[in-house]
Amino acid sequence: MQHAPAARPSRVPAVRPLSGAALAAVLALTATACVGGGRGADGADGTVPPAAQSPAALPSSGLPPVLTRGQARAALITAADLGEAWEPTRGAATWRDELLKATAERPDCRRLLDVLYTEDLFGSDAATAPRATAALDDTEDGAQLHYRVTSYRAADLDRTLAWLGTLPDRCGHFTARPARGTARDVRVTGLALPQAGDARRGLRVMVGGTAPDDDSGGDARDGTGDGTLTVDLVAVRLGDDAISLTNGTLGEPADDATRTSVDIGTGRLAEARRQGRAQV
Repeated sequence: MQHAPAARPSRVPAVRPLSGAALAAVLALTATACVGGGRGADGADGTVPPAAQSPAALPSSGLPPVLTRGQARAALITAADLGEAWEPTRGAATWRDELLKATAERPDCRRLLDVLYTEDLFGSDAATAPRATAALDDTEDGAQLHYRVTSYRAADLDRTLAWLGTLPDRCGHFTARPARGTARDVRVTGLALPQAGDARRGLRVMVGGTAPDDDSGGDARDGTGDGTLTVDLVAVRLGDDAISLTNGTLGEPADDATRTSVDIGTGRLAEARRQGRAQV
């Protein structure tokens, strides 16, 4: 009886251990696949990958786009807008140092005097620096009008406008005290403005003669005599841009210069913004 030959055992190839370089490559590919393959799961349950939570990946909190210098200059008013008596300024009016370079006991009133003197209504850093400015003089009445165009966050501009709105109550009547010379009686009231821009606010500040509690006996060197300085302080916001102006005089204030500046200036700012968007 012939026996069938015994089955030969199958030969299984020997598994060789991976070299260090090969093993590192496999691990790298595995990690890449895990990250890429995780997107479907993340989309399903709304989970954000850890890398997207890094501060570098969050939206920038930078400032909104601003007008170019040329666009801001195009939004300025000119002497021709205000009438024949107006011309480009020949220098800062003397009453700025004599009547506005002063301090006050209440913080809001002190800040108001600082704003009237420096005209930095929206701040004094580079981000809030005006994009364009104009300074005009009324050669007949001695008035001086300073006009600025500024670009900043709308919410921050509105906070400044809201603060201006509180001043007739907080600083309706106070005393301004210079480092030297006569303490002055100051009164602040609201100022009606044309319906211009997205938001607006106006004040009329009157810096009068010697304050009732001043015992210095006055100071004739300030050159203002017993006259009253009247300054209109106005700001109008349009989107993320704003115009601000001061119109001051020792004589009778000309309301039409302030209102005309607001009307014409807001229209020019709107046109500059429109052209800026069209060029993007």
